[in-house]
Amino acid sequence: MIFTVPADLDGERLDRAVAQLAEISRGQAHALVQAGSVWLNQAIALVPSTRVGVGAALEFELPPARPALAPEPIDFEVIWEDEHLAVVNKPAGIVVHPGAGHAGATLAAGFLHRWPQVEGVGEEGRWGMVHRLDKGTSGLLVMAKTSESYAALKSLVAARKLERRYLAMVDGAVEVGTGTIEAAIDRDPSQPMRRRVSASGKPARTHYRRLASWEAQTLLELTLETGRTHQIRVHLAAIDHPVVGDRTYGGPVADVARPWLHSWRLSFLHPLSGEIVETVAPLPADLAASLAELGKPAVGSLDELAEISNGDG
Repeated sequence: MIFTVPADLDGERLDRAVAQLAEISRGQAHALVQAGSVWLNQAIALVPSTRVGVGAALEFELPPARPALAPEPIDFEVIWEDEHLAVVNKPAGIVVHPGAGHAGATLAAGFLHRWPQVEGVGEEGRWGMVHRLDKGTSGLLVMAKTSESYAALKSLVAARKLERRYLAMVDGAVEVGTGTIEAAIDRDPSQPMRRRVSASGKPARTHYRRLASWEAQTLLELTLETGRTHQIRVHLAAIDHPVVGDRTYGGPVADVARPWLHSWRLSFLHPLSGEIVETVAPLPADLAASLAELGKPAVGSLDELAEISNGDG
């Protein structure tokens, strides 16, 4: 869609101008700008608060209508559940919800197949989803079964009270045993599917702990304080220790056909019952085999690694 900014929108915010011209909600317009789908005077515009002037050329493409989500039998393990919510173990290679190039065979479709009552809970096409994992990442996710639990879980995530711990094998020997990576993350304007560390991005903080180190690789446990897209992968690449197998962010080729990244612990205070929920997902077979191939680490103990591999840690 191509427009010339009219006089009545002179000085207006970019997202408001897009919303009025395209007759969509401001939230949708805001998302279009942040997705890199809006051009102002033939230059990509990524800041929703940018002011537009009368006569400026404004171009954007509206995304196609999201197809209705259809239930599909998708293979995933339920780790814990009650009538309000469930914690599931997502296999690597499964997309969490429909998106560009991924209309079917999603975890969201699997949720709808297993729990038909989830239809109408949360966002259309993403019923029950309160957070996500990348396609290549395995491990734990919490989902809502009711609108009440959806709202409560979203508040829990926003308040950073959902504790998420990941295991990642990274390139190189990490010399410092513990640390925090604090760097804002933004979309990469040259490659919209990637993210990058940028002062103009959203704040992001990742804590890490070294579990074991070999000559050329280190196994880290990571705790997310924020949940930006690709946060762990971007942060680790930024400190020159990219995730093994993560070709997108410069990780070395590995004996596993995906980034060596697993969401292994998820704990939170149940927002409705008040129960403490603590869940663990053992390493999947591909990562466990890769770990075994490394043998005894130069730094760290195999005892904790065995607990992790067996799901007892």
